[in-house]
Amino acid sequence: MRGGIDPLDPVDGRGLRGADLQRYRDAHPIAVLMPLIDKLLVQDAARGGLIVVVADQFGRVLTVHGNEDLVNAVAEIGLRAGDDLSERRVGTGAVGLVVRTGRAAWIHGPEHFLHRMHQLTGAAAPVHAPDGRLVGVLMIAGGVRVARPEILALVKAAATAAEMDLVLRAMRAERHGSPDDPAPPIGRLALDVLGLGQPQLSTPTGRVLLSQRHAEILLLLTEHPEGLGADHLALLLDDTDLDNGTIRAAMSRLRAVVGPAVFGSRPYRLRTHVATDVDALRGALDSGDVDAALRLYAGPVLPRSNAPGILDIRDELRVRLRAAVLNSGDSAVLRRWTAGPEGRDDADAWVAYRATVDRESPLYAQIEAKIRVLDRRLGADATRMQRFAP
Repeated sequence: MRGGIDPLDPVDGRGLRGADLQRYRDAHPIAVLMPLIDKLLVQDAARGGLIVVVADQFGRVLTVHGNEDLVNAVAEIGLRAGDDLSERRVGTGAVGLVVRTGRAAWIHGPEHFLHRMHQLTGAAAPVHAPDGRLVGVLMIAGGVRVARPEILALVKAAATAAEMDLVLRAMRAERHGSPDDPAPPIGRLALDVLGLGQPQLSTPTGRVLLSQRHAEILLLLTEHPEGLGADHLALLLDDTDLDNGTIRAAMSRLRAVVGPAVFGSRPYRLRTHVATDVDALRGALDSGDVDAALRLYAGPVLPRSNAPGILDIRDELRVRLRAAVLNSGDSAVLRRWTAGPEGRDDADAWVAYRATVDRESPLYAQIEAKIRVLDRRLGADATRMQRFAP
């Protein structure tokens, strides 16, 4: 609203059209992926009464595919080839959210900022170039049928296939001596930082065990694809003691461990996409699959780290996961949470668990007894705090 967008804004004629749109679309890096996108998404979506939207890295719609009547219907609400679906232009929407965050998004009906899009549900996922830059967005859109976890999983799988296709193309270009790419493809990298085990980076040639500091730096760079200056990185790692020389030395050692081609500098940034178990967990939460999120949650993010930037990520994930568990109303989910170290003494979770259990069952009595123990413990803690209060 501060940007001047009115939720009641009507459809206007602004956008890239005609020959200008065609030239832009043909020259865009995602154009080479259209046969693959057609095979993976468009054909099935059209048969299923859905549409597929392909947008650029800024949220500009390049193409809209599907049944002609459906394509015409969404055009009437402002979803046409050439339209700008960024948050700057239309407020909240799946494409704009992906552009801003670089992560898959799922926006349903009234969650759209513009009223004219309230009948639309969109599931969107980012497509990254081999150097980690966002190059486009894929979205499946339609009515309430899109509001299912399997639709988001489908569009994310298609986006991953598109990314791998771009990697293979870059590898072929490198083999044939193309000198123009300053960031040669490195292969798929995956960072594991959840739980008590030693953090590690999976590479095409094997697994690399990482020190705490190196894992912190890698995770922070995945969270900031735009890059981090030395001062900013130092504050995220330690808000008191680190100077730029220490950061340079840490980056030099990290390059020696994982290879110099992974990183750019000025600012420090990743030159290739690094998948993380943190992002996988966020994806499960975004899609509403709480059971999958619990399976992915091996424990807190780098639990031995006290880096301010890591503490923020750790707290964000735990709060999101706990809220999803408490709101699930799923007895199995609540049982798993309360059986784990973070939910074992979570009184609110035990109360939510009790609400899913038959009052006449022995399990109900066990849960009730646990709640009473927690209540007594909480009361005792409160008494001690009052006793020693000034």
